[in-house]
Amino acid sequence: MIDILIKLISILSQLMIFLVISSIILSYLLSPYHPVRRTIDQVIEPLLAPIRRVVPMVGIIDFSPLVLIILIQLISYAITRLLTTLR
Repeated sequence: MIDILIKLISILSQLMIFLVISSIILSYLLSPYHPVRRTIDQVIEPLLAPIRRVVPMVGIIDFSPLVLIILIQLISYAITRLLTTLR
């Protein structure tokens, strides 16, 4: 049971990272009103908003997606390590 939960957390974290990267790429390619971009932004923007309040932009570069990816990886790692000790 714990192995399934660990695998699920791993898949969810990879999916979230994929969505963050997709959001970055689509922001250059698609209009903000495109249905695909709006759907991905509805998932990612609530996670990026608190980070954007803390991490300022450097010129035109927004580092909040990078910070979000690192946080997703850290949280995923911490949860899987905790679940591994419960085996």
